[in-house]
Amino acid sequence: MDTSISYSNQPSLLQAILEGFIDGILILTDQGEWIHANDCARRICHQLSKGISQSERVPKEIWNACKRLIESLNRYPHQILTVEDEINAGQATSYRIRAQWLNLEQGHPPCVLVTLEDRFQSIQNAAIAEARRYGLTPREIEVWLCYRANYSYKDISSKLYISYNTVKKHMKSIHAKRQTILNTLE
Repeated sequence: MDTSISYSNQPSLLQAILEGFIDGILILTDQGEWIHANDCARRICHQLSKGISQSERVPKEIWNACKRLIESLNRYPHQILTVEDEINAGQATSYRIRAQWLNLEQGHPPCVLVTLEDRFQSIQNAAIAEARRYGLTPREIEVWLCYRANYSYKDISSKLYISYNTVKKHMKSIHAKRQTILNTLE
């Protein structure tokens, strides 16, 4: 039973869509064989493998979530389940894993769809959107990005080579701009 998907030199619509996602998308058999991975998923898997060349091998942190999903099929055969997990892969690197069943083709066994969300990237995207909404200056944007990534004021000052008091001044300005926008929405 062949569950692989073949891709020609021309990317299919599905492949183009999967590559366009910000999150990593990994499609696996229930045996852990790769059917597809977008560039983001390949990058995350490579990082979790600590650079050890394991092409098309699922890192154990991701496979553990997949195994829980596969094991749940016996206990809850008629329920649609999603297994979620969080991986901390370093000081500022954290991934949210979601594993769920995916039926690609009629008559073939379901596959495991894994989404890998880079939590720092998500926070950064939200902070950039907020910065635009609040009308922040370029320097305030830098401070806000660090703040949203849970840096302390002291860490922000060190990272951006500004004084602690300058960080406080920027944060006061940012909070004032935020409050102005929030007041107009009420």
